[in-house]
Amino acid sequence: MREGYYSDTYFNRARQILLRDEYHPIVRMQIFQRNDAVLGGIDEALAILRLCSGRHAGGGAWEDGWPHLRVKALHDGDRIGPYEPVLTVEGDYSLFAHLETPYLGVLSRRTRIATNAREIVDAAGGKQVLFFPARFDHHLVQTGDGYAAYISGALGVSTDANAEWWGARGMGTVPHALIAAYGGDTVLATQKFAEFANGDLNVIALVDFDNDCVGTSLAVARAMGDRLWGVRLDTSGTLVDKSIWNMMGTFKPTGVIPQLVFNVRKALDAEGFGHVKIVVSGGFNPQRIREFERDGVPVDAYAVGSAFFEGSGKFDFTADIVAIQKDGEWRECHKVGRPERLNPRLEIVE
Repeated sequence: MREGYYSDTYFNRARQILLRDEYHPIVRMQIFQRNDAVLGGIDEALAILRLCSGRHAGGGAWEDGWPHLRVKALHDGDRIGPYEPVLTVEGDYSLFAHLETPYLGVLSRRTRIATNAREIVDAAGGKQVLFFPARFDHHLVQTGDGYAAYISGALGVSTDANAEWWGARGMGTVPHALIAAYGGDTVLATQKFAEFANGDLNVIALVDFDNDCVGTSLAVARAMGDRLWGVRLDTSGTLVDKSIWNMMGTFKPTGVIPQLVFNVRKALDAEGFGHVKIVVSGGFNPQRIREFERDGVPVDAYAVGSAFFEGSGKFDFTADIVAIQKDGEWRECHKVGRPERLNPRLEIVE
């Protein structure tokens, strides 16, 4: 990153020109985006500036640029408005010109995840939200994305990489593949999962393998007793669960629908398994979660996947030089239409 490997070439060339010209302008850079959002990526952006600003000195040594910069920033998890500066950097532009691409990139990516996660968490109204989108994107984004979801309230994640930055571990359910590996026997697969997984792991059984969520939930609960933490309903959007067959006619019957959740909850409670929680998954987004909550559907946790990557907003960050220092005094200098916007919420970063 210090060499500009991850940077747009024109930023690298700008730095090279300044260094070859021995010109070291002292500038103020302002970073913002254009929508209401939840800020993510600030800690990463600051780490990039702290570790990678500077230039090569004599003999190939690296001259650290961070002590020569004055940086102000908001915090990860802050709500931000359109055009509100979230970060400002003052100092010799040649020390950090090459870093604009990577720090804008992490701000854009993490803010998108954090904003979408906050909307999903708010829709769930205090119920647990599980961050399960790892399979829908490149593995190298998992760590920072998991943290972006965490700062917005999605506390359960599916991979250890997702949980790395706050010291937790990934969680998950008995997968369909394990059930298939045990010949389609959900009870046996769940028992093996409980036997060989960590003792303190919450055991959550997927119960839609046979398209009979009620029957499978009861079978697993009878076999597992108190060891069973919950069941997860993941019926495909092209299937109608067995418990719905005789109820069709007044609602869309496919997938994980409210009536299916009510059916499972009623059956578990009737046999004394009130402690078994219900997790739902499969195409859940903020609108669908709000509908479930509005209708009082007895869900205990929502496992959400690709909706964390989607959402309705764009959170592209922009960096502009807005002032330049001449003879010890700051002078306004910016592209037309991009003036400096003072933000009293910004805090000095030591």
